[in-house]
Amino acid sequence: MIADFVKKVGKRRVLYVMAAESEYGPHLQSRIMPLMTGVGPVEAAVILTEALTRSAGTASLPDLVVSLGSAGSQRLEQGAVYQASSVSYRDMDASALGFPRGETPFSGLPIDIELDTPVPDVPMARLSTGANIVSGAAYDSVDADMVDMETFALKRAAMRFVVPLVALRGISDGATELHHFDDWTQYLHIVDERLAEAVDGLEGVLAAS
Repeated sequence: MIADFVKKVGKRRVLYVMAAESEYGPHLQSRIMPLMTGVGPVEAAVILTEALTRSAGTASLPDLVVSLGSAGSQRLEQGAVYQASSVSYRDMDASALGFPRGETPFSGLPIDIELDTPVPDVPMARLSTGANIVSGAAYDSVDADMVDMETFALKRAAMRFVVPLVALRGISDGATELHHFDDWTQYLHIVDERLAEAVDGLEGVLAAS
């Protein structure tokens, strides 16, 4: 039940969403119980849509969805946490039909969908979502500051239920090319601690509003 994962913060009902247990370290464990979607945009969209559909049926939709987890970046500080100012879908490419790359045909949506950025002490960055792990030279084709695999799908699902979404992402990799699983996990303990601090900041803002 989605109610098991919704946290009351002040007057707000907050649903935290994460993709993988590897990112859910002891600092976050002491604060939240997230809805786990699995990895990638398809899993994220399916699981969150199901959860929101069930909660809508019982008139218990959350007031806010928060996407938490790691991200890759070549240009941002490794281990630091950023709130996404916008999110785009790098897998979408209908340019052969005359649409700009990244634009979903006939959706009426911009390439970059703006996100709420309510935490004053967390820097902002543009986020790109896709189904691939970005590494090395692959960053050259990404028009964003950081990359993940879920947030765009989560945002689209939340939009269908008119629920706002905030994305907080810790940079786990990107400074060097990925070769092994450990190249991703080596900084997750730092990301966990700093994401927990960002969650504290977000909840402070929500409790005061």
